[in-house]
Amino acid sequence: MAEYTAEDIATHYRGLILAGRVGAGDRLPTVRQTARDLGVAIGTAAKAYRLLESEGLIVTRGAAGTRVAEHPSVLPGELLAHLREAVAQARSTGISRSELLSALQATWADQPEP
Repeated sequence: MAEYTAEDIATHYRGLILAGRVGAGDRLPTVRQTARDLGVAIGTAAKAYRLLESEGLIVTRGAAGTRVAEHPSVLPGELLAHLREAVAQARSTGISRSELLSALQATWADQPEP
């Protein structure tokens, strides 16, 4: 079983939110459920949720649970379509996730700030 860090868990949920796979008001699993599902300590899952909350992506309200914020920042549809196409092309040509992410990070670093 893989060892997940709080950052790994936050990255996973952040990606789901930014990609629009979970939307405003959608409920996330409880911290306990996330910890159980991923085989991590409750504190690790809780830290991940705190990171997302500090970014304004999720809100936690007692009995109402943890939900995606009403106005999370999401990627524009056209950009998301380009990303999905890049992922599909990478997969079809055998490029790994880590290779694609490395290329994206390098490309990002090469671009001047607007």
